[in-house]
Amino acid sequence: MAVCLLVGCGDSGRADSASATATAPTTVTASVGSLTLPETTMTDPTQGTASATEGTDGTASQTESASSDPPTTSNPTVTSVTTNGGPKFDLGVTPDGGTGCAGDMDIDESFIWIPATSDGLVSKINTRTLVEEARYLTGPSGATESVSRTAVSGDGRFVVVNARGTGRSTAVAANIADCIDANGDGQITTSTGVADILPWGSDECVVWTLVHANWSGSYTEGPRGITWTIGDYDKATCTYKNQKVWLGFGALQPGSANMVRVDGATGVMEQSLEAVAWDGSGYAPYGGALDPLGNAWFTGLRGELVRVNANENPITLTRIPQPSNIQSYGMTVDRNGNPWLAGCSGPVSTYDVATNQWISVPGTNACHRGMAIDHDDHAWVASNGPCGLVEIDVPTRTLVAQHTLAQCSTPIGVSVDVDGFVWLVDQGGWAWKIDPLNVPAMQNIPVAGDHYVYSDMTGGQLKSVTPPPG
Repeated sequence: MAVCLLVGCGDSGRADSASATATAPTTVTASVGSLTLPETTMTDPTQGTASATEGTDGTASQTESASSDPPTTSNPTVTSVTTNGGPKFDLGVTPDGGTGCAGDMDIDESFIWIPATSDGLVSKINTRTLVEEARYLTGPSGATESVSRTAVSGDGRFVVVNARGTGRSTAVAANIADCIDANGDGQITTSTGVADILPWGSDECVVWTLVHANWSGSYTEGPRGITWTIGDYDKATCTYKNQKVWLGFGALQPGSANMVRVDGATGVMEQSLEAVAWDGSGYAPYGGALDPLGNAWFTGLRGELVRVNANENPITLTRIPQPSNIQSYGMTVDRNGNPWLAGCSGPVSTYDVATNQWISVPGTNACHRGMAIDHDDHAWVASNGPCGLVEIDVPTRTLVAQHTLAQCSTPIGVSVDVDGFVWLVDQGGWAWKIDPLNVPAMQNIPVAGDHYVYSDMTGGQLKSVTPPPG
């Protein structure tokens, strides 16, 4: 299987055979502020009371107010030990004394993070061994958290999980070296398997959590769309620093949406932009993804498309209306910076930034859900009607195939791992690992719970749009 991680590699030519509609951005607006979270500890905050599920058009409401500002992370090397008190890991020093490493970006591990919406958990699954290595609570309220979108940093070290029901975002470290010794005992206590779920506030790989202060309190406006920025590459340590997270939720102001930036290491909010008269069918910004220039894109559910112009000072929003036939649901961004939208009761479409045109792919009208683009410029889209997986050639914007799944209930999330394999998560309680060059040989991975997820569960989207470190 060909794997390409470089921006600009692959076939960049186009032979557009799709329908196009010119739609210029109608407004450019921004409201930029800077917020500081109150300093609190990682203990149980005030718990809300709501229960909600979301299908095509879910509704529910819930109110909670709390926030958490965690301690600073460190990056020690660890050695596992066995104690009578549960799984712990000794904290040590870096093996090379902090002198640096090879200077490349080789990643020797890969995980997919799948939320259990029905339980308020997130599962960490090794994409190579297919073993579920750990489970983490994402908040104190169980199913009420209604976890949905997960986004993984480009280096695979952290995941942030958004909870629609409680207005919460929670970060988990993939590696013991990035976990926090919160109680100062010189050890890391954390989950080590499917059955080893630690009480909320006691797993030291849950590195920060916050409930958004300006969230409206409504489940439909809870945080959804989310993406990381890649950050700055540190050649001395072969790691990325200064990684940020952009995410969206419904604001206290009626009819408005907030797109906020938080620090990936601490969860401290740094920017908040308000989109008044938000067009998203009453929901928070539904999908989020980063483009090669570092701009975050958000979509409204069957609504508008928004670009966060992160390189401007001050940061602004460009808001782009969608043709009514597109019916946007899932989304991603390709290596050329063009957002792609999966329509539910609509086609798969892309917005060509250079020409301000909406281009729909012929033969794709269905109820599509999540989508992702692999390392060879093919888009993969979950479909609920018919039930299956749609494959599209991105450069030519043409339908390649409609694949049948060996077991199909409600396909939701799609992601691409570091090795180029496509992952499709079914709401029914399992995931598929798929070789793009041998789709029929797909592997089934049972994952307990109900899974409602659309975002970048592996960090693969960032790999597709980010140049290699240099």
